[in-house]
Amino acid sequence: MALEFGIFDHVDRHDLPLRDFYEDRFKLIEAYDRAGIYGYHCAEHHSTPLGMAPSPSVYLAGVSQRTKTLCFGPLVYTLALYHPLRLAEEICMLDQMSRGRFLLGIGKGISPIEVGYYGIDFKNADKMFAESLAIIMQALTKKTVNFEGEFFNFKNVPFEVECFRKPHPPLWYGVVNPDSAERAAKAGMNFISNSTATAVKAKVARYTAAHTLVPGAAAPKFGMNRYMVLAETEEKALEIGRRAYRRWWNSFMALWQKHGTAPTNVNYPPEIDGQIADGRAIVTTPARAVELLRGQLEESGANYMVCRFAFGDLSLSESTRSLELFQRHVMPALRESVPVAAE
Repeated sequence: MALEFGIFDHVDRHDLPLRDFYEDRFKLIEAYDRAGIYGYHCAEHHSTPLGMAPSPSVYLAGVSQRTKTLCFGPLVYTLALYHPLRLAEEICMLDQMSRGRFLLGIGKGISPIEVGYYGIDFKNADKMFAESLAIIMQALTKKTVNFEGEFFNFKNVPFEVECFRKPHPPLWYGVVNPDSAERAAKAGMNFISNSTATAVKAKVARYTAAHTLVPGAAAPKFGMNRYMVLAETEEKALEIGRRAYRRWWNSFMALWQKHGTAPTNVNYPPEIDGQIADGRAIVTTPARAVELLRGQLEESGANYMVCRFAFGDLSLSESTRSLELFQRHVMPALRESVPVAAE
């Protein structure tokens, strides 16, 4: 199994008008497609500058038409905010429109504030997630939906659309801790983690212990996500990365600060230097990036290298330049030197 590369994107806002912001993002996504990136994963957020793709399905419909081979999907759909039958229909449409390139990322979300704006009690998010997932998976694989639960009840509901990829698109999950890695394993999901290499190693181990590979099924992908700013000199990379990260961090914290509370389950330092120090940000030259990532991949057991080339106020040209350097120098070096074994 060869090492593959992916993209994570909050689609966070900067100062361009939204019409130009979206067009620049699509141009960058086209560059990901040309570079041979496997997957593009976008976040879902609401009422915050952190997320300019509050309707991932609408945004990803555009992605489907601007790309040829790139797989794509949300990381994640916040299931508590959707009617599960309606979302299942959108999933089928996106998978058909892309000829099977859709990646189905699902979760309960991380922000009680955001779901609260929609009248959802976050205490119910776990139960709503479980019910919605069961309904969606039934809809994607059967012609009729029947379900009785606390939040949803359906009897003999016909389901007319279907997925392109059978039995359904691959499932993805954002893994925060080893317990969630075990849940992902039992559900047959791939995962992406923003953690340090040591923490990813623990999640891969927990996943592997709980997972049974179905004969003929693809081996799961264990994604390790990194901020990525590359330049000809480390000084230039740091100048760009520090500026852009401050803007991203302010967007990430906007709702939490507005409500006088702190994020749950995640902790990001206000300066990118803190993430550089623990390995979650790679802000350097291509040669140094190869050295750092080679060590992290070998330690973690990750087989899917996920990057953030666009965040904060990075311009299209700055993101594209990092991608060019990554494609030319880092991708081939890592593919040659990092052994990736199937589970």
